[in-house]
Amino acid sequence: MSSINDLVDRVERLLVRHEELKRTNTLLEQQVQALTLERDSLRSRLAAARARIDALLDRLPLEAADLLDGDDPSDSRKTGA
Repeated sequence: MSSINDLVDRVERLLVRHEELKRTNTLLEQQVQALTLERDSLRSRLAAARARIDALLDRLPLEAADLLDGDDPSDSRKTGA
C-alpha cells in the first residue's frame, strides 16, 4: 500500500508543479507580448526620427552639406588656387 501512497504523492506534486509552470508560462507570454509591443513602438519612433532627420538634411543648403561631408569650399588646397 505504501507504493500506491507514494505514487499518489508524486502525482499530486506533479500536478502542483504543472499548475505552477502553467502560471509561469502565462506570465512569460504576457511579458513577451508587452516587450513585442514596446519593440514595435520603438521601431516606429526610430523610423519617424530617421524620416525627420532625412527631411532636415534635405533642407540643408549645399554648402552646409559639403561642410558636414568634410568638403570646405573655401579650402584652397583642394581647388589648387
